[in-house]
Amino acid sequence: MPKIYLRKIKKSDKEYFAKWWRDKQLLRLTSGYMKNITVKELEKYFLSMLKVKSDYHFMIILGKIVIGHISLMKRKKKWYETTIVIGEKKYWNKGYGTNAIKIIISKAKIMGIKKIYLEVRPDNKKAINVYKNCGFQSDGYMKYPQNKYLPLTLKMINFLN
Repeated sequence: MPKIYLRKIKKSDKEYFAKWWRDKQLLRLTSGYMKNITVKELEKYFLSMLKVKSDYHFMIILGKIVIGHISLMKRKKKWYETTIVIGEKKYWNKGYGTNAIKIIISKAKIMGIKKIYLEVRPDNKKAINVYKNCGFQSDGYMKYPQNKYLPLTLKMINFLN
């Protein structure tokens, strides 16, 4: 399998997000939020990712092809939340997401981060298995009754050694 690497996000990466955030199949697996995002909303969200200095956003690169995005975002009590999207569907189920998670865990350890969590759709069994294989453990469910698209997520945690 060809190796992937992570590079810091940059302004020109907005085009990938514009594409991925309009992909209905991808949205069903992630946020579940099916409303079309406007250009203004995209710009605002994307620029906020570039500005927050306590968060780390990376593009997942295979050769010279951008295939996804992975983040570490600072939360409360020294916890970091990670999110990942393999936005290019032809690269799904090939192990690239698993490799990206392992790389971000290694980067987190180097940065001195000790606690990472993520939230996943409870019915996304493939993703849950990947996260377990990367050292995450189930930590119960998070309820979001105000979110009609994703009212329940499975929280998974990883204490880095």
